Formats: sequence, C-alpha cells, structure tokens
Amino acid sequence: MLLIGLPYLGAAQNQARLLERAEVVPAQEQWLQPGDRLQLRAKAQSGAQVRTSWGLQLPELHPSLANGQQGVYQVSYVVRPGDTLNSRRIKLYAQLPDGRRDSLLTTTTVRVLDPNVPQLARTRGALAYLNYGLGEDRLGGAKIGYLDSLVLLHVTGRVGGQYRVRLAENQAAWVPLEVATLLPPGGLVPQSLTGSWSVSGDAQYDYVRVSLQERLPYRSQLLLEPSRLVIDVFGATSNTNWITQRAGLQEIENVYYEQPQPDVFRIVIDLKHAQSWGYAVGYQGNTLTTRVRRPPAKLELRGLTVAVDAGHGGDNQGAVGATGAKEKDLTLAIAQRLRQGLEQKGATVLMTREADVSVDNGARIVRLRRAMPHLLVSVHINSSGSKDTKGTATFYRYVGFRPLSQAIYQELLKTGLAPWGNVGSFNFGLNGPTEFPNALVETAFVSNPDDEQRLINSEFQQQVAERIAAGLEQFLKDARAKGPRGWWRKQPALAHE
Repeated sequence: MLLIGLPYLGAAQNQARLLERAEVVPAQEQWLQPGDRLQLRAKAQSGAQVRTSWGLQLPELHPSLANGQQGVYQVSYVVRPGDTLNSRRIKLYAQLPDGRRDSLLTTTTVRVLDPNVPQLARTRGALAYLNYGLGEDRLGGAKIGYLDSLVLLHVTGRVGGQYRVRLAENQAAWVPLEVATLLPPGGLVPQSLTGSWSVSGDAQYDYVRVSLQERLPYRSQLLLEPSRLVIDVFGATSNTNWITQRAGLQEIENVYYEQPQPDVFRIVIDLKHAQSWGYAVGYQGNTLTTRVRRPPAKLELRGLTVAVDAGHGGDNQGAVGATGAKEKDLTLAIAQRLRQGLEQKGATVLMTREADVSVDNGARIVRLRRAMPHLLVSVHINSSGSKDTKGTATFYRYVGFRPLSQAIYQELLKTGLAPWGNVGSFNFGLNGPTEFPNALVETAFVSNPDDEQRLINSEFQQQVAERIAAGLEQFLKDARAKGPRGWWRKQPALAHE
C-alpha cells in the first residue's frame, strides 16, 4: 500500500546529485482515487536503483523509449483501496551499486481521495462549463457545454486547474476550478428520481419542465433530420408517470424520455421546424427547464435583432499584418459597415463594442444572453505562420447552426477571396451559446500580402459587410423554404397489414 512517512535508510552524500529530477506525470497537483494511475518519472544517473518511500521500483527506460536519453526512470502505479496520501509531495530515492544515495521530492503534490467520503462541489457564475478532457489549445479545452449555477458535482479527481467529476457510470468530465466551489465533507453523491413533467408555452417561448430532487449536471445536443433536442441528465432515474402538454405550444411537437443507462435520464424534444432558433437549459429551483425559442414571425431582416461582434479590441489587438494592420481595427471597420447595412434593411443591431475598447469574451456572452438577439455574427481576421495561406472561412460549433455559417460563406466567396472552408465544432467562446444561431467569420488572412491589401481597403471592407448581410438574408430565405417540417414527414408510410 501507498503510505507516507517511512524512514529513509541513508542520507545523500554531499556531491553531484544522483537524482536530478522527480516529478508526477503530468507535473501538476493531482487528486486520485482507487483505480487511477499514479505516474512517476525521475532523471538520475544511469544504473541506479530508483524507488518510492513505500518501495515501488522505477525501472530505467531503454534510451530508445526516452528520446535517446539514459537515466530516465518511470513507473505507473494503480492506486489501491486503503492507499493514503494527503496533498503531499512524493519523495523518490536513488542508490548506486557503490552505495551512494540521494533523494528528491516531486515538484507537485498528490492527494488520494477517500471514496467513502465523497468530495462534492457546486458550479458558480454565469459561465460554468464542463470539458471533455484535459487537452487545451489557444481556445481552451474542448467543451461539453455550459451548466447553470449551483449544479451539484461529484468530484473524483483533480489535475492542475481542473476537477474531474463523475457524470454517470463510465462517464466523467472536467470542470475548471474557477467555476466550482468545493463543499464541506458529509454530502451524498448527486442522484435523483424524476417527477412528472410540464410542457407549455407563453407569449415568447415553449418550455419543458422536469422536476428533480437536486440540481444535477446535464448535456444537451441539437440534432438534425429530424430536428430535435436531446438532453441527458446525469444521476437521474425515471419516476415519471405522466407528461402534461398544455396549450400555447408553437415549436415543440412531441416530448418523451429514454433511460439509456440506470443513471442517465434522456429528454427528447421533437421540434416543428427544420431550422432551430435556439434554446436554453437551466434550473428554476430544482426543476430542470428547457426553454425553446420559436422562429421569428417574419423571416426577414426587417424587425429582427442581429448582434454584430467586432473581434478583439483595446489591449487585445489580435493578428497584425506586415503593413502593421491590426485585426482589432479591421474587424471594427467591417462591423460598423455591417451595422449600417443591416439597419438600412430594417434590422435592429446590437454591437458588442463600438470603439477600440477591451471587452472580455465572457462579458460579451453574458450580455448577449441577456439581450437575446435573433442572430449573431462575430467578425474576425485570420492569420497563419505561412504567408501563402489565404482565403475566407466561416465557423460554427453546433451542427444545427451550420446553415447560417454556410450561407455567409457562399456569399463571401463572391468577393473573389480564395475558399478556405466552412469549419465546424469550433470551440470559440462566442460560438458557445445555444440561445441563438451564430457564426464566426474569418474574413481573410492578414498574414497573406494579397489578402492584407484587400483588408485595408475601405471599398473591400464595404464589400465584405455587404456579403455578410446577403448571407444573413440567404439564411432567412432558406429557413422560409424549409418551413414547419415535423420529424414525422420524413418517415416512410407504414405498410398496411
């Protein structure tokens, strides 16, 4: 068993270190539980015996497995029930055949959680979210989706700045420390029976309300062909005996549930229109409420509210071209021209910034969620390490909103810019909201000399703005053509017996 405090059998001699480095892999603070792997690595003189305080040996790797280096030692230890380690650095020991010895602590700490005393946490803030894993790039980790505040989570581990949380049997996720508050010990793991449902509509939205005994984590997906919402509630088991559908529904066609595994309750909402106009999932008390947005009364720009986001700004200048052209200036110039064009067509335009000021993306998202525009376009300028890379592109995250990005992309190609692509599952903050269709536009590459010359030309900026507006109009036209098409219309007729 893994125990702390065993005596060291000798002291390191006062000479060159035998043990140069000791680390946990990854080299970040970790919380583990039985069944997890504690991975240790050391750099020491070749030919030494390297071990932990509880006697676990770290074999020396063949140089072919260590980028040609000698003296690299590592081991993967499966944590067992009864192992104890309370936020301590681990001491490794090295000894050579001639008797010389050395010891060194790992740079980061390890804690083994007691499975009999669950560690719980609640989400906090307006932008709490779950990640699939620990991987990151400049856009952060790959997100599962946003969560409401005060959602109860079962923390089963930690690596660096993220807690691992148990969603269901064999399903886990990661939540950043800054959006979760640890609770004192003594709580029970999140679980709930479902109550009966209410499905209704008011003057603006359709609603699905499912009563629970606790605010449980969830994941939502917007699916196509047929158009439907699927919401998995983790830790919930059905005790639903009826679903009441009241008057006033305009976008919800059918609702039902499935229990794909004992601790995953699945809500399925069939929509009447092929094009979704957004939805929001959150809690009212302990009642999980899904608010489904309806299509605008008229699918034309006149009368709609369109949010226009000029990327970057203030101390965030974005990409910079060879001539010194800054992304923050170019996006604002295009966004202002887009605003003017949309207002001339009768739309109400909401700008996330109207000057060269710093506006955090989180603040933009919170503001947009409160304002609830019908559509959002985020304007950016692309850049690449290769001067040869050029062209225009649009980005979306949710496949249900892809038609908006496609329509804008096809219009932007009419400017003569090279095709770079229509990119999906894009993990950018302003593509994250599910409440309204949204698209990000990377107009052209400021790192490409030809594209940059176009971007700094005011006439071209106007042309880009006009093409984006035309893309919005085409999206609305396509949505009109799709019409109110229920899922049942796509199914083949049943054969009569």
